Amino acid sequence: MLATLVLHPNVPVSVDVLAEVLWPQSQPRSASANIRTYVHSLRRGGLADRIESRPAGYVLHAEPHEIDATRFELVAQRARAALNDGDPATALALYDEAGGLWRGTVLEDLPPCHVWAASAARLSEMRSLVREHRIDALIQLGRSGEAVIELRGLLAEQPIREALWEKLVDALAAAGRTGEALQACFDAENVLLEELGTSPGEGLRKARARLLGAEPAEEPDPFPVRQLPLDLPDFTGRRGTVDELTTLLRGNGRAVAVLSGPPGVGKTSLAVRVVHQLSPVFPDGQLYLDLRGTSARPRQAGELLPEVLRSLGIPDASMPPTLAERSALLRSQLARRRLCLVLDDAANAAQVRPLLPGAGRSAVLITSRVRLPELVGAASISVDVLPETEATALLTELVGERRVRAEPDTAAEILRGCGYLPLAVRVVGAKLAQRPAWRLRVLADRLRDERRRLRELEVGDLAVRASVALSYDRLDPDAARAFRGLGLLGATRFPAWVVAALLGREYADDVLDQLVDVHLVELTSSDENGQARYRLHDLLRVFATDRGHAEDTGADRRSALRRVIEGYLDLAGTAAERIPIHFFGTHDVRTDGWRVRQPESLVADPTAWFEAERITATTLVELAARWELDDLAWRLATAFIPFFDLRGHQDDWERTHVIALAAARRRGCPRGQAIVQRNLGQVQLYRDAYPEALAAFEESRMLFEREGDRRGVAIGHSGLGTVHRILGDNDSALEHCERALRLFGEVGDRHGQAVATIALGSVRLSSGDLAEAERCFAEARSLSVAIGDRHREAHALMRMALVRQAHGELSTARDLITTSIAIFDDLGDHHCVGYANQRLGEVCLDSGDLAHARLLLVNSVRMHRRNGDRRSEAEVSELLGRLHQTLGENERSHGYFTRARALRAELPA
Repeated sequence: MLATLVLHPNVPVSVDVLAEVLWPQSQPRSASANIRTYVHSLRRGGLADRIESRPAGYVLHAEPHEIDATRFELVAQRARAALNDGDPATALALYDEAGGLWRGTVLEDLPPCHVWAASAARLSEMRSLVREHRIDALIQLGRSGEAVIELRGLLAEQPIREALWEKLVDALAAAGRTGEALQACFDAENVLLEELGTSPGEGLRKARARLLGAEPAEEPDPFPVRQLPLDLPDFTGRRGTVDELTTLLRGNGRAVAVLSGPPGVGKTSLAVRVVHQLSPVFPDGQLYLDLRGTSARPRQAGELLPEVLRSLGIPDASMPPTLAERSALLRSQLARRRLCLVLDDAANAAQVRPLLPGAGRSAVLITSRVRLPELVGAASISVDVLPETEATALLTELVGERRVRAEPDTAAEILRGCGYLPLAVRVVGAKLAQRPAWRLRVLADRLRDERRRLRELEVGDLAVRASVALSYDRLDPDAARAFRGLGLLGATRFPAWVVAALLGREYADDVLDQLVDVHLVELTSSDENGQARYRLHDLLRVFATDRGHAEDTGADRRSALRRVIEGYLDLAGTAAERIPIHFFGTHDVRTDGWRVRQPESLVADPTAWFEAERITATTLVELAARWELDDLAWRLATAFIPFFDLRGHQDDWERTHVIALAAARRRGCPRGQAIVQRNLGQVQLYRDAYPEALAAFEESRMLFEREGDRRGVAIGHSGLGTVHRILGDNDSALEHCERALRLFGEVGDRHGQAVATIALGSVRLSSGDLAEAERCFAEARSLSVAIGDRHREAHALMRMALVRQAHGELSTARDLITTSIAIFDDLGDHHCVGYANQRLGEVCLDSGDLAHARLLLVNSVRMHRRNGDRRSEAEVSELLGRLHQTLGENERSHGYFTRARALRAELPA
């Protein structure tokens, strides 16, 4: 711990860092307390006034002359200054003083630790330089013999340090030992060749030439190298990425960055723009290599290295024979230069690894359609499509501000058709620029048809289809088939298991990983259930669909889509079983088809799963019907009903069930029609469309009756009873509710009995028979408690509160409603919480708690308006009219009463 504080004098060191030093493998729970104890011991040992506690750690206060490492650096700086000023004697004395501060290696009695590894390496390198510069002082003083002895010892420790060999040759030559100096040259060549596979550098070659009495031939200086392609004059946007790359590449050390992204996203243009801007930072120039990674034959390092080395001035005669030797020579060249290499269109990490610098201040910027995580130490930056504002700016730059301003909505439509992909925007920009008489609407209309969109996105040698094909053609067969299958799903975000379904495999994570790595599939986010979600860019989806039409049979595509929908049906059934509310209705999720492996883990939170998959499921219902998978269309629609009902997604409910009813009729499935009609009746009931609800419930009841499904018949009677009660036909309502109760009892459905008993009590309440209504509600509550149906229990409590409210027992009514709200909230039924809040608001109004009533009723009216429940909105508007009337706010009161009358006038009689 003391070593860490000493290495960072006068700087706060956090407790976390100290804990990592002391316990690198596993920290004890008492780490902070132990550190305080150690600090206390250090203070008692004589550092009481030196170690200061800070909120997040500790500081060791020390003067520069009190720490050996700091003294060493200061003395070494003075020695270097003396040597540069031509005073080798003073320099030698100071170098000896600096060297005398060392006892072994840095912190040699302590185990290695990454926390101080950088500091230790820096001090060790400075020590090596001090020893080398001390030798320079000895040579300048004419003490070459001593210098030779020192150099032999240093080379035993660091045999591949070329500067030491050069000094040894010079020292031996200065001592008149020319033969030994030549032997040292040969020894250096052998060591460098054996250890690094490279030849001596310029310094050693010149030293050898001097020994032989000749200077090496001068070759033209190739630097600075300028190989970058043209920087696009209309390059637009990417400010954040440009700044990130600029900061990374202009650092003082070796820097490697990888730009990866989908085809046509502008990786090369971005790389060229950044390196052009950094031209002053790299005085030795910029190298550019097209690796042709997406071609049928990517270039290999064996043919790339000679090209690079020639650019750096290495003649063919000096070119080492092997790949390893050439790679080592390139590293040696780059280490002494400040260059930036652009390696464009890399196929994989193996292709670029031999081209990377090992040390020094050169930088490398790689572009690739493939992620290259194997390049350890490289910064990875993903390039995505342009934001809408930047895409608009690019289109404006290409076609002119006047045309974009004249048709801004059409320009936005064109950019949506391009998916904001820079290549696509450039294509449409070039096409429009060549056709100045065209209105933007002409091209927008052409792009609207997905079947011809890729044909429109071609001009000259710019073509989106051709660009994507380069990536697609490199996929293995399974990945290509999965990619084509994903095009079937439309513009949806899908979970990982969908790829396995498309391929008919148990697992396909390897295939999905490949598609993500080559940027043909995008990882977008995690859904509400914690599962990763993926998507295809719109143009990639169009390409996938196009290739599917060309390469797969209609039967193959239909089978792939069937497996995906079967997987969703399987998961929906598992999730529905886990929803904490017993669904009053019927759905059929049975399937003998493809099933998801370990579905329980995917639907651990069933409500979150339904929420995550709601949009995808509604799309799949439409796709199933379009592909004549009618059995799956109606089953999937009805499988989502428990969730649609729970969360009040009535638009999705109605839209999917209209499709489902047509599918069940085409399929000739009476049971499917019965289930769908019952669900349609329920959503029409919620939307106050009572004639439609009656017709749907009656059709459902009749179909169930023909199928011999008495439980289904009972459910139909329940729906009919509710509609008749709302319409004021209590006699008919009573008849249907009694039939439903009897049938539920005959089939042993106790949950259904609880529902029918509550419905029967509601009819009695509507008829004014409070005693019989209360009996029904109490019976329903007892039954619900007995079978563990908390949802029905809450409904029974709500109805019991209405009876108490009718008796004027407002406090009891309020308690009952509050209890029911707590149950609904615990079950996650936000829909019923909203209706319960309406009832509570009415009770608060009747009891004079106007502030609470106002809050509850305003929230309720918003919910009813959002759900399209006009009857309930009319009821709450009337209550708000009463409230404001009580407050003396007659104008607002009148407004609410008027709104209530208007809503009631819209309702069926």
